[in-house]
Amino acid sequence: MTSLDDAYNRSSSFDGRDPRRVYGGLAVVAVGVLALLAAIALVATQGNSVDGKKWAGLLAGLGIPALLGGVVIVLPASRRQRGGVLLGAVLTVVGTTLFWHAYPTRWTRTAHSMAFETVMVYALGGAVALWFVFTAIASAHVRNNPHGTVTLELVRQGTTQTVEVSRDRYRTLVSDGGDATDLIREID
Repeated sequence: MTSLDDAYNRSSSFDGRDPRRVYGGLAVVAVGVLALLAAIALVATQGNSVDGKKWAGLLAGLGIPALLGGVVIVLPASRRQRGGVLLGAVLTVVGTTLFWHAYPTRWTRTAHSMAFETVMVYALGGAVALWFVFTAIASAHVRNNPHGTVTLELVRQGTTQTVEVSRDRYRTLVSDGGDATDLIREID
C-alpha cells in the first residue's frame, strides 16, 4: 500500500454495504449536528430564558444519540452493536423526556428534585451507546484491509526483503507454474 488514499479510495468505500444505508447514516449524523448547533444558538441568543434553555436541552439531548446512531449506521457494524446503540439511544431519549418534564420546576432546589435521576439515566444511555460505537469502530476492518495488496517476504542469502504487489499481479506471477526463483527475479 503506497498511501492511505489507496486504502480509502472512493471506488471501494461501500465494500458490501448498501449505499442507501451509508447515506441514511450520514443524514442522521447531519440531523444530530444541526440539532446541536440549534441548541448552541438557542443558549447563545436566549440564555437567560427558561424556555430557551428547555428547548436547547431537548435539542442537545436528542442530537447526541442521533450522532452516535448515525455513526453506527454508516459503519459495517454487527446487529449486536446496532442494538446496543439503539438501547443507549432509547435511554438517552428517556433521560431527555425526564428533563423536559422536570425542568425548571423540579430540576434543582426543590424537595422533589429530579436532576440527579435525569442525569443518571441520560449518562447511562450515553455510556451504553458510546461503548457500542467504540466497539463498532474497533471492529471495522476497513482500515486494516489493504484493498488487494499482497505482502511477500523474500529471504535470500540471509537477508529479508518485503515486497508489496497487487493481488492480480501476484496471481499472474504465481499461476504461470514457474520456479520460485523466477518469481523473485520478476518481482525485483
